[in-house]
Amino acid sequence: MTTGEQRATDLEKVLRRGQQQLAAGSAADNWLSAVRERGASDVMTMARPDRKQEAWRYTPTSFLDKAEYAPVVEGPFGAIQPADVEELMLGDQQGTCLVFVNGYYAPALSRLAPGQHMPQVAVLSGQLGDVPAQLKAHLDGIAEHHHVFAALNSALMSDGALLYVPRSASVQAPIEILHVSVGLDEPGICHPRHLIVLEEGAQAQVIERYCALGEAVYFTNALVEIILRPGSRLSHERLQEESALAQHLSDLHVRLDEGSRYKHVSATLGGAWSRTDLRLNFAGEGAQADLDGLMLARDKQLNDVHLDIQHTAPGCISRESFKGILDGRGKVVFDGRILVAQDAQQTDASLSNHNLMLSRSAEVDTKPQLEIYADDVKCSHGTTVGELDHNMLFYLRSRGIPSARARQMLCQGFAEEILDRIENPALHGRATRLLTERLMTYSE
Repeated sequence: MTTGEQRATDLEKVLRRGQQQLAAGSAADNWLSAVRERGASDVMTMARPDRKQEAWRYTPTSFLDKAEYAPVVEGPFGAIQPADVEELMLGDQQGTCLVFVNGYYAPALSRLAPGQHMPQVAVLSGQLGDVPAQLKAHLDGIAEHHHVFAALNSALMSDGALLYVPRSASVQAPIEILHVSVGLDEPGICHPRHLIVLEEGAQAQVIERYCALGEAVYFTNALVEIILRPGSRLSHERLQEESALAQHLSDLHVRLDEGSRYKHVSATLGGAWSRTDLRLNFAGEGAQADLDGLMLARDKQLNDVHLDIQHTAPGCISRESFKGILDGRGKVVFDGRILVAQDAQQTDASLSNHNLMLSRSAEVDTKPQLEIYADDVKCSHGTTVGELDHNMLFYLRSRGIPSARARQMLCQGFAEEILDRIENPALHGRATRLLTERLMTYSE
């Protein structure tokens, strides 16, 4: 059996085990059968990504050979009490918080804002009541299976948040989606699927987080679809603080209609292997997106971000700024692509990636790209890789600051440009605190 055949067999095994679990579950999700069938069909025709594929050239998937991931069985997670996840909460938040444990909605841990009629909130499993028809119609509307993991999500989606904000509605309190992973007897894999739809003129804030109780081996394979109708505005803030032994993949698909605005800030600090694929399609004139991200890779961590920004309508603006901090044998991969179609005149786009190396054993693979077919545009890209400023380090140490603390302060300053763009104070405080804790020790 060749390596390719072995990989196909492994993927088929994951798919079949997941399908058996779904077949044994509730029949309430029959409306998902068409989506799952499309995903299963693509899984059977797609091989596992490897270095021969340009998009995965620097992103190894060998972890799949080291553990046989089993689909997580739905609950019961009754042994987990609110006190168990108290440390993971953001504090005195007033909005809705949907908690998912190992990929499944946990009503006892969640919070629904009282008297809140908008947005319409549902979960894929139907535990919050019937899923509104408009959400059913939009699910799988913009997701593309660029790789087999996305197809696996469609085929085996376990549960997820479904949010619908009606026309001209403004949601003041943030809506939080919190994933909590708990170690099981064998490595597990879950497939959260989220859908966010903002109708014309609507506004909302969404906080998406991935956490763990204890250290365990597991694989979170998430897919998020976001549809922004004309004039709508979404602030989307994400914090990934998975187990140091975990694998994490997020596939985000965003469609921006005329005059809409999307603000995205992410901090990916955890996981042994982490990859985010962020795909934006500017489908309407005058839309704008601001994307900012911080990546931390320590010891043997891999932190990977792939951007695919499609400017297909005129007069749109995109700003992408990502920073990486590397220590030990950490590895950061950044692949950012901006495509400007022939009809997308007066596009204004900029892309930057800056990386700070704390160890000579670390590795950065960065590839910003511009692909332009229009002639009236303003586009730029750039990348840097550097070390700590030795003069600044010497200055701090000459003032009596210990070496480790001085290095931590300089790294914090480097990261603060991104973290300061997190609007939610509680999330900003948690991300800053986690980064500080992870920067307390260094490898030479």
